[in-house]
Amino acid sequence: MSIPFWCVFISALLIFVARMPVTKAMKEQGGYNNHQPREQQAQLTGLGARAVAAHQNSFEAFLLFAVGVLMAHTTQTAGWLIDLLAIIFVISRVIYLVCYWKDLAWQRSLVWVVGLVCSLLLMVSPTFRTILL
Repeated sequence: MSIPFWCVFISALLIFVARMPVTKAMKEQGGYNNHQPREQQAQLTGLGARAVAAHQNSFEAFLLFAVGVLMAHTTQTAGWLIDLLAIIFVISRVIYLVCYWKDLAWQRSLVWVVGLVCSLLLMVSPTFRTILL
């Protein structure tokens, strides 16, 4: 499996890593309400609320990233830059989660932009295919 595909796999796992503090916060709120979990999540504050937002954002970011990797792959655009963009995306998402959990707002926004730029560059990479190969 290629580096970008491994990065897609890791990014998918990060969606669920982002949720780990949510479960803990729900248990601290009197137990995990498996009948109405979204209602309970809506009442979370602090770290729990930030973790819910990070979890939701992880789905959004994953979609763009996966599409970018698939666009590069289906057009046979490969090379060191595609690998690097995928790796930077994953690193930025890990840092993003930590910043969200620790309530580091401007730092979180900065690494979010880094991840977004990586996804967008992956999407347009077929345009520069001859340069990358």
